[in-house]
Amino acid sequence: MSKKIMVTGALGQIGSELVGALREIYGEENVLSTDLKEATEIADNYYEKLDVTDSDKIAELVDKHQIDVVYHLAAMLSATAEKYPKKGWDLNMDSLLTFLELAKEKKIKQLYWPSSIAIFGPDTPKNNTEQNALAIPTTVYGISKRAGEFWCNYYHEKFGVDVRSIRYPGLISWKTRPGGGTTDYAVDIYYQALEERKYECFLSENTALPMMYMDDAIRATIELMHADADKLTVRTSYNLHALSFTPKEIAEDIQKHIPDFEISYKPDFRQQIADSWPGSIDDSVAQKDWNWKPKFDLSAMTVAMLNNLKEKLGK
Repeated sequence: MSKKIMVTGALGQIGSELVGALREIYGEENVLSTDLKEATEIADNYYEKLDVTDSDKIAELVDKHQIDVVYHLAAMLSATAEKYPKKGWDLNMDSLLTFLELAKEKKIKQLYWPSSIAIFGPDTPKNNTEQNALAIPTTVYGISKRAGEFWCNYYHEKFGVDVRSIRYPGLISWKTRPGGGTTDYAVDIYYQALEERKYECFLSENTALPMMYMDDAIRATIELMHADADKLTVRTSYNLHALSFTPKEIAEDIQKHIPDFEISYKPDFRQQIADSWPGSIDDSVAQKDWNWKPKFDLSAMTVAMLNNLKEKLGK
């Protein structure tokens, strides 16, 4: 029997690509995409409007579409949540608890919920940050993700809920524009390189952050959900790593392809957020538990980003 899957935040950076990947595996009609836009605005026969703060509507859709598996991606990201702290907390936490309750009641069989490197703070060791490193987040987004990890573990330990999670690093994709995250510069820089030949970065030149090309992130997410439950030792959230680079390093890589590209630096409030995060991640537990391995390095990602964006932008 085919799985019935629901994806929240399906129009966002991760969701827009995850939905397509899941439909290739399970069939278009078995993957329901949901987000805040009206269905009339979306060219998708398997889409429903959903505000994830509406727990009754969530329960209604799960029942209506006989959902087995939920990928709950809807969230308020780091930079935006700093402007609206209470709203960010409510959105990120209440919606997770709604889905955990549905899983506890056996209304859904499996739940995926993403965490983030934002759970780490300034006291966390900066290099090769380990799975269980000290994590005292200093942003609303990070606090909500850290608390969410503990809720996931609690529901797994107490009620046997099959909930799985990855701490995403900064994600880089050509398909959607940035959506309010601190690592968004690493997407925007490729657009600006092609459109303007220059970019003003909101982080300083030597700010190293963990990053990942979206193709790797989507593959990791699906691989984790397909992994044997008995082999998973982490029910908070798995560290995941692929790349670590600075704005200066990514600019230099772009200049190999666009020699006249120029970058300048004007750090803003996001610099303080970035300074509280690790520079690189130790994901050896993910490697051991479900054989995680990235495919894209910086140079391969730059080639993929520029080639795809040239086509998208008609450059």
